[in-house]
Amino acid sequence: MSIIADDNDFQKEKIQKNPVIKAETIEFDKNFENCIRPKSFENYIGQSALKETLKISIEAAKKRELPLDHLLFYGPPGLGKTTLAGVIAEQMGVEIKITSAPSLERPRDIIGILMSLKGGEILFIDEIHRLNKVAEEILYPAMEDFVLDMTTGKSQTVKTLRIPLPKFTLIGATTKAGELSGPLRDRFGIIHRLEFYTEDELAQVISRTAGILNIEITEEGAHAIAKRSRGTPRIANRLIKRVSDFALVKYDGKITKDVANSSLDVLKIDNFGLDNTDRNLLKLIIEKYDGGPVGIETIAAAIGEDARTIEDVCEPYLLQAGLLQRTPRGRKVSPATYRHLGYKTVQNQQSLF
Repeated sequence: MSIIADDNDFQKEKIQKNPVIKAETIEFDKNFENCIRPKSFENYIGQSALKETLKISIEAAKKRELPLDHLLFYGPPGLGKTTLAGVIAEQMGVEIKITSAPSLERPRDIIGILMSLKGGEILFIDEIHRLNKVAEEILYPAMEDFVLDMTTGKSQTVKTLRIPLPKFTLIGATTKAGELSGPLRDRFGIIHRLEFYTEDELAQVISRTAGILNIEITEEGAHAIAKRSRGTPRIANRLIKRVSDFALVKYDGKITKDVANSSLDVLKIDNFGLDNTDRNLLKLIIEKYDGGPVGIETIAAAIGEDARTIEDVCEPYLLQAGLLQRTPRGRKVSPATYRHLGYKTVQNQQSLF
């Protein structure tokens, strides 16, 4: 990929001083969200197999005195991809700069960030599958050879320049690995999928967060919240804050199993972690379409939600929990869905109250 420059040095100094898009340098103790983020693998709960692999890769990189290979993390949202990138930066002893693919609209956006990097630093790009083609092609030589390929001059005076970059590590995160182009995916040396958390792992996350926020919670209370957290730490951390509000105002401030369950019932989050949108989606398929199959666009129009929201937010957990099935003809519910929502299953998969 080549970029046309107005002068021979491409105004390199100007771009470095005033990049259009400035990646955020994460300082983990400066705000609330970062306070609850773990800084080490010991405090990072879950993803055990992934952690062991990363520990070995980090130790090997340190012994070679080289940056870590480029990494790609993929999986449903809220499982800790950004947090894990921060832990890696802490363990490597380097700064991490974070940006998102949609913000890198113009060539100079990605060029400005790359030129601002120092040796060994980590660049984290969230939702990397949404990179436009120009930004993606600029990344190819940067990832492989740590250079920027550019051209200067016009017509017969065109010259090709290769501007060296300091060696860095790119960490990409995506919820849709299948939408990444092959050439970009192949340039990552380490690729891992993050898995949904178990109830026990989520209970540990909740207990740790409660300790940081000075919230009193019992082990049973932590498990009650974990059970309704959809296997996702981000949701678990959000729910504990909401439940702590109820505990403080309506109870004695301590989160027990009964306090957690009654609070989440008021919030209309059931024992499967389903909210009103999830239940409306499943009930629609059962009551209006005899359990399915039905197309995603039809579902979206019927419940008043965007089809992409349903695919990205609702479906991953419903599929993982076995409550929803994808077929070539559309979505359909499983027998477990009938039982959970209190319907009677009949042989032709129609439903009755």
